[in-house]
Amino acid sequence: MSILINKDTKVIVQGITGRDGGFHTSKMNEYGTNIVGGISPGKGGTEVDGVPVFDTVEEAVKATGANVSVIFVPAPFAGDAIMEASYAGVELVVCITEGVPVHDMMKAAQVLKQNGTKLIGANCPGLITPDECLIGILPAMIFKKGNVGLISRSGTLTYEVVNMLTENDLGQSTCVGIGGDPVSGLYFIDLLEMYENDPATDAVVLIGEIGGDAEEQAARYIKENMTKPVVAFIAGQSAPPGKRMGHAGAIISSGSGTAEEKIKAFGEAGVPVAKEPGEIPRLVKEKLGL
Repeated sequence: MSILINKDTKVIVQGITGRDGGFHTSKMNEYGTNIVGGISPGKGGTEVDGVPVFDTVEEAVKATGANVSVIFVPAPFAGDAIMEASYAGVELVVCITEGVPVHDMMKAAQVLKQNGTKLIGANCPGLITPDECLIGILPAMIFKKGNVGLISRSGTLTYEVVNMLTENDLGQSTCVGIGGDPVSGLYFIDLLEMYENDPATDAVVLIGEIGGDAEEQAARYIKENMTKPVVAFIAGQSAPPGKRMGHAGAIISSGSGTAEEKIKAFGEAGVPVAKEPGEIPRLVKEKLGL
């Protein structure tokens, strides 16, 4: 078992003929992901890395039965690409593109809700179920199959923490990089619920960051609904108030969204918060009784 993707997932790549789309299609193919098609308007009938290219998502879905799309198209067109995939009946859209205009994402969010389409991203590294399916730009070599789920707002921290888990013989069930944009798809609570119901996941690592109140909401959800242990880390613990820290959501304003508030909320929910990423494997092992 896993959440969202597995060896049977059929993936199409929107923007497959672009530099990034083509490069990462080959990497996903190498990992064993079932890439069944690509989208590039005007280039239907060609191939990229042995993958057939279609002019539209609708054509690709009808021809291949694809149920997941990963998006590498430029930011000005990413919102339309998300909506096209949703209207074509794709169940899950993974948008890697960064810099997607907020108003485009707000418009796309309404279409996704209307059609019941799930979204990861935008501005995210993607997700992976180790040894089964990789969708996005995650470095495959650091992942190991196991029973620890991971959710992260930070792409680079995802890699660092996963590498530490793997080096400490803590394999992963599914790892999801959700991105840090202010308007995005599936977030902490959605994924925590999935992990709670996933027989392959015995513990969860949650990597948050300053700004917003998503972590506080997640802490309340964990306290009220989770039976599986959760370990957290908050990036930006030393950031000064009012200082923009990279991600659109990572800003402290009017005294809210601070690391202290998030750490306190997790503490009240019984979730240990690592002071630095290197502590996470030890905390996970303690929670699992290893």
